[in-house]
Amino acid sequence: MAQCVQSVQELIPDSFVPCVAALCSDEAERLTRLNHLSFAELLKPFSRLTSEVHMRDPNNQLHIIKNLKIAVSNIITQPPQPAAIRKLLNDVVSGSQPAEGLVANVITAGDYDLNISATTPWFESYRETFLQSMPSSDHEFLNHYLACMLVVSSSESDPMEQFSKLSQEQHRIQHNNDYSYPKWFIPNTLKYYVLLHDVSAGDEQRAESIYEEMKQKYGTQGCYLLKINSRTSNRASDEQIPDPWSQYLQKNSIQNQESYEDGPCTITSNKSSDNNLLSLDGLDNEVKDGLPNNFRAHPLQLDQSSDPSNSMDGQDHVKSASSLHETKKANTGVIHGACLTLTDHDRIRQFIQEFTFRGLLPHIEKTIRQLNDQLISRKGLSRSLFSATKKWFSGSKVPEKSINELKNTSGLLYPPEAPELQIRKMADLCFLVQHYDLAYNCYHTAKKDFLNDQAMLYAAGALEMAAVSAFLQPGAPRPYPAHYMDTAIQTYRDICKNMVLAERCVLLSAEILKSQSKYSEAAALLIRLTSEDSDLRSALLLEQAAHCFINMKSPMVRKYAFHMILAGHRFSKAGQKKHALRCYCQAMQVYKGKGWSLAEDHINFTIGRQSYTLRQLDNAVSAFRHILINESKQSATQQGAFLREYLYVYKNVSQLSPDGPLPQLPLPYINSSATRVFFGHDRRPADGEKQAATHVSLDQEYDCESSQQWRELEEHVVAVVNKGIIPSNFHPTQYCLNSYSDNSRFPLAVVEEPITVEVAFRNPLKVPLLLTDLSLVWKFQPKDVSGKDNEEIKELVTSQPEMIGTEVISEFLINSEESKVARLKLFPHHIGELHILGVVYNLGTIQGSMTVDGIGALPGCHTGKHSSSMSVRGRQDLEIQGPRLNNTKEEKTSIKYGPDRRLDPIITEEMPLLEVFFIHFPTGLLCGEIRKAYVEFVNVSKCPLTGLKVVSKRPEFFTFGGNTAVLTPLSPSASENCSAYKTVVTDSTSVCTALISSASSVDFGIGIGSQPEVIPVPLPDTILLPGASVQLPMWLRGPDEEGVHEINFLFYYESVKKQPKIQHRILRHTAVICTSRSLNIRATVCRSNSLEDEEGRGGNMLVFVDVENTNTSEAGVKEFHIAQVSSSSKHWSLQKSVNLSENKDAKLASREKGKFCFKAVKCKEAATQSAEKYTFADIIFGNEQIISSTSPCADFFFRSLSSELKKPQTQQSVNTGKHSAEEAMRMIQKCSEVDLNIVILWKAYVVEDSKQLILEGQHHVILHTIGKEAFSYRQKQEPPEMELLKFFRPENSTVSSRPSVDQLSNIIKTSLHYPESFNHPFHQKSLCLVPVTLLLSNCSKADVDVIVDLRHKTTSPEALETHGSFTWLGQTQYKLQLKSQEIHSLQLKACFVHTGVYNLGTPRVFAKLSDQVTVFETSQQNSMPALIIINNI
Repeated sequence: MAQCVQSVQELIPDSFVPCVAALCSDEAERLTRLNHLSFAELLKPFSRLTSEVHMRDPNNQLHIIKNLKIAVSNIITQPPQPAAIRKLLNDVVSGSQPAEGLVANVITAGDYDLNISATTPWFESYRETFLQSMPSSDHEFLNHYLACMLVVSSSESDPMEQFSKLSQEQHRIQHNNDYSYPKWFIPNTLKYYVLLHDVSAGDEQRAESIYEEMKQKYGTQGCYLLKINSRTSNRASDEQIPDPWSQYLQKNSIQNQESYEDGPCTITSNKSSDNNLLSLDGLDNEVKDGLPNNFRAHPLQLDQSSDPSNSMDGQDHVKSASSLHETKKANTGVIHGACLTLTDHDRIRQFIQEFTFRGLLPHIEKTIRQLNDQLISRKGLSRSLFSATKKWFSGSKVPEKSINELKNTSGLLYPPEAPELQIRKMADLCFLVQHYDLAYNCYHTAKKDFLNDQAMLYAAGALEMAAVSAFLQPGAPRPYPAHYMDTAIQTYRDICKNMVLAERCVLLSAEILKSQSKYSEAAALLIRLTSEDSDLRSALLLEQAAHCFINMKSPMVRKYAFHMILAGHRFSKAGQKKHALRCYCQAMQVYKGKGWSLAEDHINFTIGRQSYTLRQLDNAVSAFRHILINESKQSATQQGAFLREYLYVYKNVSQLSPDGPLPQLPLPYINSSATRVFFGHDRRPADGEKQAATHVSLDQEYDCESSQQWRELEEHVVAVVNKGIIPSNFHPTQYCLNSYSDNSRFPLAVVEEPITVEVAFRNPLKVPLLLTDLSLVWKFQPKDVSGKDNEEIKELVTSQPEMIGTEVISEFLINSEESKVARLKLFPHHIGELHILGVVYNLGTIQGSMTVDGIGALPGCHTGKHSSSMSVRGRQDLEIQGPRLNNTKEEKTSIKYGPDRRLDPIITEEMPLLEVFFIHFPTGLLCGEIRKAYVEFVNVSKCPLTGLKVVSKRPEFFTFGGNTAVLTPLSPSASENCSAYKTVVTDSTSVCTALISSASSVDFGIGIGSQPEVIPVPLPDTILLPGASVQLPMWLRGPDEEGVHEINFLFYYESVKKQPKIQHRILRHTAVICTSRSLNIRATVCRSNSLEDEEGRGGNMLVFVDVENTNTSEAGVKEFHIAQVSSSSKHWSLQKSVNLSENKDAKLASREKGKFCFKAVKCKEAATQSAEKYTFADIIFGNEQIISSTSPCADFFFRSLSSELKKPQTQQSVNTGKHSAEEAMRMIQKCSEVDLNIVILWKAYVVEDSKQLILEGQHHVILHTIGKEAFSYRQKQEPPEMELLKFFRPENSTVSSRPSVDQLSNIIKTSLHYPESFNHPFHQKSLCLVPVTLLLSNCSKADVDVIVDLRHKTTSPEALETHGSFTWLGQTQYKLQLKSQEIHSLQLKACFVHTGVYNLGTPRVFAKLSDQVTVFETSQQNSMPALIIINNI
């Protein structure tokens, strides 16, 4: 229980005090009325004695009474009606609220910190009023009248006569059977005669003489002259006299009924306002919604007609106290005791003292003695006879029965003179004068008698008071018998059905247990008495039980909270809205944030409801908001109810201040960090063959890798534009800002270009939400053209559309538990600084419709049909937390976040805006296929643009044509059936012979130091004017690898007028091309052995080309025709085709292979050509020559060449450090190098939709090394087999400067000249001698020492069998030195002894560089056998 102002030792004596009746004449009542008080009220503040009182007990022992208090009240002949008492108690509780600014106790229990009010004054007021308003009953005498004051005014004509009348009236009320109320303690009631004298108006001498007469008649002990009204009321304002009455009169006590003498109490209730709880005005203390206990079941409507009319002096006693608060309000404006001085106060105090000392206490003492004597005498005779009779008939003593065995015999009534009741009377008298020992003994005796007689009501009363007396005994000789109280409570409640008495037991026992710190027992007791018959009582007791739980040694916090909720619920039912709200709020401290979401929802909902009823609208809104923002586990219907309630409350709040700032709405959730901002227009959809550049849009998912690629492309082009240096103020262009982008700088937006903000909403509820009139909230700081602030900086909010246009979405529906994004646009019309603050919208819900399986079952949800449902206007701010900083040590050790400025764009001046459209752009190509498309560039802004470039990581994929490109036909329609190549019709004589042309790589953008990735777009006049558009041809070549290729183009352009903030703009396009297999080309080159043509002094080459059709006919390709084979090189060119089968078409069906052989010669003018000049030689296999040195053939060739050149060259490191050794290596390597590039041009015949199409294409093979096979695209490397780990480091020196066998074998070229067949008459001459010339050619630019050894013998038996044996005659070894590129011939002789076929290629040739100390010698192997046929003639 909560702390109380009084201790239990003070509370109980104050609750049970001697009761004294007051009966006043009309004139006496008038005198007290001058002070706005009745006689009983006049005495109230002075009813406690200031000194100790002594009296003697029956054993003549002196007994001291401390702080004795008496209760004087006007006689009321009508018992108070229960409904009236309930109304009174209800008013008392509602009138007592927590004091404003009351400091609450902070209780820490476990991880809870609770603010709890330590005291509960409303409970104390209730308890005091309850105990005072207990109706008198026959089974106990504690509140029966012990004495009666008869009060007459001295101003009456015959006061003594009036005293007689009053005495008779009192006698009639007590002894006449017409009056069952009030109850009197003993028949012989003490009468005390009081003469009231008005000092200011009355005759004092007359009063004194009357008083003397009274003393003679009634004795000095039985009468008193009380002088009051020492001043007139009109002088009341002169002097401030304290008002001790207000504190008593403010309390709505039952005495208010007695205000008008002994008029009956009639209370009516205004129940009209209960019909609508929401209209309840809780700002004053009036309880308008009826009484506790569900007033419909218990209406408190007492008709005045039922009042008994036989009451006494009836001038204004029939006043109907329809609302005690009116009386109270009247009292508050009135000064009580206005005619009384401080002297009068003392006189009244003296009067009470005299009455108690001389009248009441001697009367009590005498009564106790009489009762004691009676009991002693009756014990001797009646009692013993009574017991004997019982024994005679029953045979034994009747034992005390347990409470469960006792039948419902509470109906047993004793006559007033019954000896059992005399014991009870004596016990009660002893208890009232604080003689607790004697009282306990008497109660204990009485209890036994009552139990024997099974008079359960009487027994329960005796048990109750015996327990209290035992507790209050001085020195505590015996422990508090709590079981007495339990038995009493059970009896009252279950057998006697008297909840009022049971409640009194509980209130007393709980206080006693609390004082002994037995909180658990006290709580159990309080909870036991909660029942449905009284909500107010249940609420108060549950609240006290909750305080018991929290005040335990180890506080039971959750039990406290649970019982506070129960108490709040019962307070609510009792109409005590403020107390209900307070209980729920206190319990909320425990449930909050502990994951008990349903409990939290219930509490918040109730708090919201109660706050609304009490017009605490802000609290109501806050509580409802909590229900909605927590992850609710409620059902959909419940959530819908919560939401509607919230909207209703919110609407009322917003109507109170319609011009105030918009409130923050809790729904739907906004994921601020997922907010994306897009600068620019939406992408145009494809229009027939026209396809707009993909650029950037909000529909694209963020991809870190691709974002990095675009950044690199932009850096690349900016570096090229700025002569290879990226400017320090360069930042990559960001059109779409999201949580992954760098948002640390203010983004730049261009005036007149829309800004789209994508806001991510999520509806956490199971009911759909409808947002209407959804738009962005912003503030804008305009700047003038120079960029300076205006003189007056205006922060413009949404009201100025001429600055910033705002798009409004009229309806936006979010289904239950759905996440959905809204794209909201702003249109800046002025330069300046824009700050996007949040979104503003009307929040509503859709009545009577739910979503089914995620599909809104709402037939016209976007037609405006639902906007009629309740909605409130509010806003939500977009607050985005920046990235966590983690650079410096300080940032790493603390939690700091950087700024995120994606919502704060700076609006800059106009910039050009480019749109790019692709016409006839293919989605599928064969590998190597050439296709001609067109690109349209449109300037859609009001500024001219220049410096248009395109950059891509795959420059080999496309070309706009070199400088030599003929830009015809210009329009796509005119070029529909033309070849993509520039062709010339040739005559058939030139077939298989090369046609020579030349081109410079500089013309095609591939020069020294150039960047092949950055390609300038050849705009006419290099400027694109506003509104102008240009179409340019664009050739595409399918990538060599099959599969899907994403190719990124980045278009870069600048404004003609330089802008300080934005230097350039970009446009992105991603082309997706699917390639399928076409041809696979392999080529090798080797030295030709023939030396017959004079011009071939530098040596000829043979080029072998293998072409394989790898197409699997998926693309409908019937066959490939090799249309032309061209070469391109600075030094070599193809001369002619040496295919053996003549006039055969070069056709390849599916999976077929073809082999071509070409002769290549050195270009004549190679020495004079510039470094970048390439010679193109075309060998045609049809009747059209494709001029390979022009666009697009040369473009793609040079592009493939540049990508090949970019590959890192493996350079062998030479560790010897000798310059000569390195040079020797280079010399040797050069011999085997060749830079011959082969271009194979082909046509593919495709059948598509029963139409035959001809596709064209080209493949490139780059030949670097003699004898090494090259491919048209890189072969896939087979993964190496698993190797053992090597734990030692290989020595680099072994990777020495020794050239490989292949390289050395190419230094000297050998050639044998001999007749193919030789006739010899063996019968004439047995030896056949054949002259053979061995030609040695030095291919390197260095001097070479050569050794020719003829002693070589073939040892393998196969060689002997095949070729036979012969002998070289003459010198067997030659040593010569060949100068740079010198050709030397040796005349040899071969000797044969048989006819047959012989291989002359047996000489071994050894070579080494002349100036090398280290001899590099290796065998010179001939590539082909030199066969000679020896015939006999």
